Amino acid sequence: MNFDLNDEQQLLADTIKRFVATHYNFDARAKIVSSPAGYSEDVWAAVAEMGLLGLPFGAEYGGFGGSTADLMIVMEAIGEGLLVEPYLATVGLGGRFVARFGTPSQREQILPALIQGKRKLAFAHTERGARYDLTQVALRARRKGDGWVLDGEKNVVLHGGCADTLVVSARTAGRETDPAGLTLFLVDRNASGVSVKESRTLDNLRVADVRFAGVEVQPDALLGREGEALGSIEEVVDYATALLCAEAVGAIRYANEATLEYLKTRRQFGVPIGSFQVLQHRAVDMLISHEQARSMTYLVCAKVETTTAAERRHVVSAAKIKVADACRHVSQEAVQLHGGMGMTEELKISHTFRRLTMIAQTFGDAEHHLERFAASGA
Repeated sequence: MNFDLNDEQQLLADTIKRFVATHYNFDARAKIVSSPAGYSEDVWAAVAEMGLLGLPFGAEYGGFGGSTADLMIVMEAIGEGLLVEPYLATVGLGGRFVARFGTPSQREQILPALIQGKRKLAFAHTERGARYDLTQVALRARRKGDGWVLDGEKNVVLHGGCADTLVVSARTAGRETDPAGLTLFLVDRNASGVSVKESRTLDNLRVADVRFAGVEVQPDALLGREGEALGSIEEVVDYATALLCAEAVGAIRYANEATLEYLKTRRQFGVPIGSFQVLQHRAVDMLISHEQARSMTYLVCAKVETTTAAERRHVVSAAKIKVADACRHVSQEAVQLHGGMGMTEELKISHTFRRLTMIAQTFGDAEHHLERFAASGA
C-alpha cells in the first residue's frame, strides 16, 4: 500500500499543521478547555473557512467530495494538536448520517449550514448499561398522528451540549435489545421536552446526558427507514471508528516525538538519558507501535467506504484492536519515560496520555473488538 500523500493531500496536511502551530498551541488550548463552552467558536469558524467541515460532503452542498483518506489527514492533525472542537461529532457522526441516509430535503437543509460552520450535530445513542452494544436502545418513539413522541434518556452524548441538531436513535418496535425496531430521528436540541446536562470527560472533551420527555417530532424528522436503523448505525459508527484511529495516530506521533526530544535533553550522571540502551529499546518499541497503528489506520480508511458490510466490520475491528493496543503502550511509556513530570497538568504529554486512554475505549475497547473480529468470521 502506498502511504505517500499526493500533492493536494500534502498541501492540506501542511495547512492544518500551520494552523495548529499558530493558533492552537498548548497554552491556547488550555484557555479553550477552561472556557464555559469547552471549545472555541473562533477556531470552529476558522476550521469552516479552511473547508475542513465540507471535506467529505458533495460539491452540490458546498463541500469537496473528499475521501476517508483526506479526512484521515485532518483527524491526525486533530490528534496531534489535541483539538477539543466537535469535529468528529459533527462531521464523522451527525453529518455522515445525514449525507448517507437523509432525504434530499434534509441534506439541503443541514449540510450547507454544517459546512459553513453554522450548524453542529451530535449522535445521541448510548444509554445507561449498554456499553458497546449498539442494539440496546430503550428510548421509545410512539406514534402520534403523522409524527412521533420521544420519551427516554441518552447518556454521554459526545458534544451534545453544543449541538444544534441531534441524531437520536429510538425504539419504534420490539424489546430493548432487539436488532430490529430501531429508528433514527433528527431532533432540534432546543425542542420542547429536551433537557441537556453537560459534563467534562477525562480528556477535557464535553459530553452530555440528554433527556427526552414527550418530545414531539414531525414526519420530516425521520432519518432513513422506520425500524431499520441498525445497519445505518453500524455503518456510521464504523466510519467514525476509522476516523478515531487516525486521530490516535496523530496523538501517538506527538507522544513519540515529545518523548524522544526529552530523552535527548534530560541529563543524568552527566549524559543524556537517551544514551542509555534500555531507554533506546523502549523508544524503538514505541516507534514500532506507531508504525503498526498507522499501517492499520491507512488500511481501514481505504476500505471503510469501499467494501462489504462483513469485511468492513472485520477490518474496522482489526484496526481498532491494534490502535487501542498502541494507545495503551505509547501513552504509558511516554509518561514513564518523562518521569513524574509526565503526569503534570502543565505538560502536554499528560493530556495526550488521557486522550489516548479515552480513544482506546471509545466505540469499543480491544476486548470488544477481538470478540467482534472473531464473530465476523472473515
